[in-house]
Formats: sequence, C-alpha cells, structure tokens
Amino acid sequence: MKRILALMICLLGVPVQAAEPPQRPNILWIYLEDVSGWFSCYGEKLIETPNIDKLAARGIRFDRFYTPAGVCSATRSSIIVGAMQTTFGIHNHRSGRPSFRGKSMGKEFDDIRLPKGVEPLPVMMKRAGYFTFNQSGKDDYNFKWSPEELYSPNSKANLWRNRKPGQPFFGQIQLRGGKLGRRAPKKMDRAKVPVPPYYPDIPLVREEIAHHYDCLLKTDEQIGEILAELEKDGLTESTLIFCFSDHGYKLHRHKQFLYEGGIRMPMIVAGPGIQPRQARKDLISGIDIAPASLAAAGMAIPKHMEGADFLAKDYQPRQYVTAARDRCDYTIEKIRAVVTPRYKYLRNYLTDRPFMQPSYKDPWPVSQAFRKMMANGEMNKTQLIFFGPKKAPEELYDLANDPHEIHNLANDPKHQKALEQHRKLLTDWIRETGDQGQQTESDAGLLATLKRWGDKCVNPEYNRVRAKLK
Repeated sequence: MKRILALMICLLGVPVQAAEPPQRPNILWIYLEDVSGWFSCYGEKLIETPNIDKLAARGIRFDRFYTPAGVCSATRSSIIVGAMQTTFGIHNHRSGRPSFRGKSMGKEFDDIRLPKGVEPLPVMMKRAGYFTFNQSGKDDYNFKWSPEELYSPNSKANLWRNRKPGQPFFGQIQLRGGKLGRRAPKKMDRAKVPVPPYYPDIPLVREEIAHHYDCLLKTDEQIGEILAELEKDGLTESTLIFCFSDHGYKLHRHKQFLYEGGIRMPMIVAGPGIQPRQARKDLISGIDIAPASLAAAGMAIPKHMEGADFLAKDYQPRQYVTAARDRCDYTIEKIRAVVTPRYKYLRNYLTDRPFMQPSYKDPWPVSQAFRKMMANGEMNKTQLIFFGPKKAPEELYDLANDPHEIHNLANDPKHQKALEQHRKLLTDWIRETGDQGQQTESDAGLLATLKRWGDKCVNPEYNRVRAKLK
C-alpha cells in the first residue's frame, strides 16, 4: 500500500517530504536554595503557595525526594554529574577552589578534576545542540570547571531568548529561597508556627521558622513569574520542568545534616509527556535528575551516572537512597545515611565530637541562645539528641511512626534485623561506589581550608598541615 501511495504521489507531481524528527523538549531546572517543602501542595496549612501548587497540578509531586547531602556544593556537584559526590571526591563543601571570596589559595590547593569521561550535564547538553544557561549563576561545584564549557555564548541574560530559532534549551534558574533575607516581606505570625520537639520553644526559634515561611511565600511568587515568562513565550507545552531544592532551611539539625529536615526535599516535575495531578511516594535521589534530563532529550545515559531515569515507563523503584555529610566550611564531620521506604539508618563516624561543633552558625543569636541553654542544663532529653555533648555511633529511625527522628531504635532488640539490613546496605554501598570520604581530606584540601578560615579550624585533622600555613 505504501509503495502504491508513493507511486501515485510521484505521478501526480506532489513533492515527497521526509517526516520531521520529533522535537526535543526544552528542559528547565528551577533550583531552590535552602528550601524546605512547606508548600500547600505538600499539605501545608499555614500558608498558601498557589504557583507551585499550579505546577504540581500539571505534573508529578514527589513525596520522597532526597538530596545527596545537606549542603549546597556537595549536593550540586553530585546532581550535575548524576552520581554521588563521594564517588568522585567532590564531597567536601567548597573544595577544589583556586580562590575563595576573593582570596587566592596560591599554588597549593586541592585541584580536583573529574575523571576522564565524566562530564557535567550542561556540557553534554550543549554538545547535543541545546542552548545552555544558568540564570543567577550559582555554580557551586567542588571540581574544576569553566563557564565556556558549560554554557552557550550570550547566555548570561534573557533566559532562553538568545538561542537560535527552533533550538531547544537546557537551563537552570536559581532562586534564593531560604536565603532571601530581608527581600522576603514579614507576613507569618510568629506565634502560629509549629516548633518541632527537637528545638526549644523560644522566640528566636519561632523567628527562624516563621522567616522561612516568609521566604517560601516570596519564592512562590518568583516561581509564578517564571511560569508566566514561559507562557508568554509560548513555551509551556514544550518545556519539561524540574523544580526542586538543594537541601533544607538553615536552622540547626536541618541544613548540613542528614535528618529528614536536611535532605528530604520538595520536587515537582511537569511538562510534555507527564500526566497531570500525580503524586509519587517512591524513593528518588538527586542523582536521578541528570539521567532523567538526558533521557528526556533523547540522549544515552553514560555509565558513570549512578542515577536512573525515574520518568521511564519501565523504571524500577529504588530500594534505598544514600546521603553523605563531610567537611562543611571548616567543620570536619563524617556521617552517612541510608533511607529505605520505612527506615533511616545513620552512621556517625566521629563520635569524639558532638553535633554542635564550632561552625559558621555560631555568631547567630539563635546559636548563642542554644549554647547558653546547653550550658545551663535547660535542654530536655529530646533536644539533647542533637544539642547534647555526645552522639550515638548509629541511629535507626522508623520514619513511618517517628517523622521527627527522635526515637533511636539502634539498641532496640525488636529492630535488630532492620539495623543489620541497613548496616549491610551502607557497607555494600561504600565498597561498590568507592566512597572517597572514608579517607581524611588531602593535605592540600586541609591547607586550603586553613587559608580560608584560619583560627576557626580547630579540628585535630588540621594539625598535620598547620606548619605549612604561610
């Protein structure tokens, strides 16, 4: 029949046109900074977030999305390469930098390079013909990179508008989220916010929590503006959107740590091929976003990526996700987490030091209030899990029944089988991925940290390089 139709077309003199290849979608990451998922589409009752709710209604709301770390540079380094930061030695916060806040590290610094064949996602997208950009430009990567490699020419302004006609784009728009500060108008009633049981209920804590609500309201407005720009340019139906946070908000026990408030974050995906009004409760890792983006663009997923395309029709849900805490700023810490559908297992390696080590948060009024209460014995048993002088080597929490992670089951005989299973999951993962955080940071890395932070570097690991500091 096809041969007959072709012959008839030729006889009639009608030109035969080759079928156009399917159009590749635009891919946009709306990257939220320091944002916990207290949006109304996630069940929040104190505020309404109509714009992110609208986005969620167009696609999939993920209820069990976990970031690879509780701090920006480790998470962002991991997500952009589609593999855990510990696999490629890019796990220490703001490592691998020749300069830091305008200060040169000199010749001796931890010059971290990705292994041969491992490329950040924008490089691959750009080579495949995508126009690549990063609005607001947070490239917080713990490895050597260059903007010329990652981003298209003329990509610093106008979002997607400087691309060639018909060219698809891969873009990131960074929203300050929990770091909006005074740019977030004060709207939330401080007396109405809930205070989790692991914090003392004091005005400074209420202020921090309420301020984060204020930031979320402003962030929702900004998301609405982005969606409006897409609609104005006729790109809503052709743009696949991933909207997600890098880690939780700034208060203690959340940002930089691996409890739920630090790594269980909001993520919404909407766009072509996505059925509306879905909610998924399976475990998704931040390392899955890059593979899913590549697959949406019709590209092969390279072997170095440890993540999977969670949007694929034949996707098999994860049995577990992992997260890692290593050095943040000048504070040396080492914690690993394994999350399964019911449990979270945490292994604390440095039990010689409390969670409340000296850190960049110490000058904050709320930090000073915490330390005063700790010194005066004014913290209760639940608060001392984090604010006490000791930490357990292992923690096991039943997330289904203990969402605040305050009942450690590691020594409970009823949960020994679960403890052993999670120990094995972590041990196997460390061996299989070659977790580079199992070794102390290099001398070059420690020395660079000393150059940045000076006398604030009090951990004993720094002693071996102090004499080299010039």
